[in-house]
Amino acid sequence: MPFYLRYLGVESYGLIGFLTFTQSVVVALLDFGLGPTISREVARGSAQGDLQAASELLRTLATIYWTTAAAIFTVFLLAAPLIAGRWLSTDQLSVETVASAAAFIGLVIACRWPLGLYQSVLVGAQRLATSSAINIAIVTVANVGGVAILAFVSATAQALFAWQGFVALIGSFAMMRAAWRSIGPTQRVPFSWDRLRRVWRFSAGVSVVAMTSIALLQLDKGVLSSLLSLEQFGRYMLAVLVANSLYVLLRPLFNTIYPKMSALVVSGSVDQLSEFYRTGTRLLASILFPIAAAVSVSSNDLVYVWTRDATMAQSVGPLVSLLVWGTALNGIMYFPYALQLAFGRPRLALTVNVSLIAIYAPLAVALTSVHGVVGGAAAWATINVIYLFLGTWLTHRHLLRGIAARWLTSNVFVPLVISALVIGASTWLVRETPDSAVLRIVIAAIAAGVAVFANVAADRAAVRRLMDVWT
Repeated sequence: MPFYLRYLGVESYGLIGFLTFTQSVVVALLDFGLGPTISREVARGSAQGDLQAASELLRTLATIYWTTAAAIFTVFLLAAPLIAGRWLSTDQLSVETVASAAAFIGLVIACRWPLGLYQSVLVGAQRLATSSAINIAIVTVANVGGVAILAFVSATAQALFAWQGFVALIGSFAMMRAAWRSIGPTQRVPFSWDRLRRVWRFSAGVSVVAMTSIALLQLDKGVLSSLLSLEQFGRYMLAVLVANSLYVLLRPLFNTIYPKMSALVVSGSVDQLSEFYRTGTRLLASILFPIAAAVSVSSNDLVYVWTRDATMAQSVGPLVSLLVWGTALNGIMYFPYALQLAFGRPRLALTVNVSLIAIYAPLAVALTSVHGVVGGAAAWATINVIYLFLGTWLTHRHLLRGIAARWLTSNVFVPLVISALVIGASTWLVRETPDSAVLRIVIAAIAAGVAVFANVAADRAAVRRLMDVWT
């Protein structure tokens, strides 16, 4: 990231942020839950020892995906002048330059599009090592090579996007080969609309929830990209990147707790499920809130050490502080969301998402119009406070009734207060330290560790209870 900022500048970096946003929107609109569907069908076929149906479904979906990829590029190519002239606002880049970059953004998204399909096949076949190895190679070559392209070939967003599109296309072919090798022979597998018709109900249900979830997560980027200058949007996306580092912890967590909750629901172990749900939330909050608090109080220093740009740190740091708290609260709600899916109640998640989107859209527009980029960050923090209360109330009206107030107070608010007190006390030490950004970050990190210890010590029995349920 510092290299991208160095060679491209903040305004052109905003185009990278726009690529991230548009790719998420395209996936939400066009995936239709087909990725999780093929993963489910491959897993079922593997368990039954018959992958013929999965092979036919893959052949059918592959045809659709590659056709869609061509359509994506064509649409972006045609819409590029409109995106540059009507959507994105620039100060230094010409409209022609932005239009050219928008066309290349379409190329990158189109080349990345089939990756999701073949990766889902490998997940269903439990070839996670193969999938991960290919992804690691793609990301490494795309980014390290991208820096080399900017340094030695052309310091433009178009050159970077052309390279990333090329790498994504090669990666798609590599993932395709691995997927077909995992599923069986590729000869004489027909295209079958009948296979698609058999899975469309499940696919549509997953798609609707996924679309609303992506809309909720990406709504602020859509609003801000149209209301702010490309330079301001670039700064916002830099802050988003820092705050989203919490998902490194949260996404694997969800993949762990969701199957465990599903197993407890199937076995009818409601008491164990309730214990796992409450103590698991408490331990997540005991770790997540201290990290969020430490990042919040040292946000300016973190951005400065990362970018070595004092002006950037002053403008991006406050955004990080707001965004990281919103992301932390969003992460706590992974437990209610997993509970909803474990009980087979995706409609609850859909109701929550639709309600939040209805509030978030006007809130983001209003705050951004008045307060600019800070307003956009404040909107994300605010909507997740609302999510905490609305999601908890709606979930526990139907599932594990009667524990909502206790869950909020004991398992969420207590760790939050302890974390805030410990990290807040550390800010006094920060004021007494020499003018060293690194030292202040170290003090904040130590304070986060102390806060984690204090949270666990406040409820030491939680760890034992959680392990009892897990085993």
